[in-house]
Amino acid sequence: MSETSTLPLEGNGMSGPTVLFDEFPTRDGGRIGVATLNAPKSLNALSLEMIHQLTTKLDAWAADRNVVAVWLDGAGDKAFCAGGDVVALYRAMTDDAKEGVAYAETYFAAEYRLDYRIHRYPKPLLVWGNGIVMGGGLGLMAGGGYRLATENTRIAMPEITIGLYPDIGASWFLNRMPPGVGAYLGLTGAQLNARDALDLGLADRAIPGDSREALLGALEEADYGSRSCKALHAGVHDVLNRFERRDILPAAQVWPHLDHIQALLGCADAASATRRILDDAHDDDWLSANRARLEVGCPLTAQLVWRMLERHRNGSLAEAFREEWTLSVQCCRRGDLVEGVRALLIDKDKAPRWSHTSVSAVPETDVDAMLEPLCPADEHPLRDL
Repeated sequence: MSETSTLPLEGNGMSGPTVLFDEFPTRDGGRIGVATLNAPKSLNALSLEMIHQLTTKLDAWAADRNVVAVWLDGAGDKAFCAGGDVVALYRAMTDDAKEGVAYAETYFAAEYRLDYRIHRYPKPLLVWGNGIVMGGGLGLMAGGGYRLATENTRIAMPEITIGLYPDIGASWFLNRMPPGVGAYLGLTGAQLNARDALDLGLADRAIPGDSREALLGALEEADYGSRSCKALHAGVHDVLNRFERRDILPAAQVWPHLDHIQALLGCADAASATRRILDDAHDDDWLSANRARLEVGCPLTAQLVWRMLERHRNGSLAEAFREEWTLSVQCCRRGDLVEGVRALLIDKDKAPRWSHTSVSAVPETDVDAMLEPLCPADEHPLRDL
């Protein structure tokens, strides 16, 4: 599959429900809530409707004592979720700029609130990260209590290609990787496999991709004891221990290059880091693909990646989501997102006209302007996180 096809396709191609919900009975009288993103033609791109439906159902399941665990996956065998519905953002912004900004404000606030809810979910929440998991899809997976990777898992944050930046809490969780790695992933949009995901803390378990139905069946038969939080998690762990198979994992891509990546990123600013990555002559297919992506990527995005990781190195997840909301809306209002989506997913000419010619040509004042608050702190839509 080509790299461009790993981003959400235009339109969701669905006339039915965008999220399918089901509940499976457990042997001891409980229920497992199952939510399936249902837009396989768009690689389950995360729409605003999906976000609202998931939020409502997750809240209901959290409050229902008979629901012992929640399972989240995506329809089809290609992707869990290839990202947020950036095509809808593009259409909103180009149809009516004022209404488009309002839509962006609503979309990102709802998405980040859902992501934060998943990070803080009070019951076992299993995310079946089979196939493509990118951007907004990683936002759903990153906070899951049990992030299940398969031999087919492909994770990335390729926002450098569309003029956004790694959002969905990445300003926080990329900082929790080994030094330099988070910045490298954000700058290059590097694709990770299941071995990398486990190594970097983006997945918890390796499960064969053909085990989904059997795994769900075993969860139905598990013993959840007293229904205390400890008992619920013990039941899930017992099942996952029986299904985990690390011999299915592909070879690591990041770990063998860790020292090299950290040497490349050992610098003080985004322009220097970008130059060092692009000048690197290491003969390796994975590193070469990352260089190529960065070379044609959005210069402003590179600066935003660097700045956001600096600003949230020691901050909280809630603080990261609040500032990401501001920055993501600004990327729609005054950044390169609309142009990047046009070039990659609308006109598909792959010739974006970025607002800056290079990373070193982006003035610091332009980055500062992107981070200017859009509202007072007491009116922020995520102020209660």
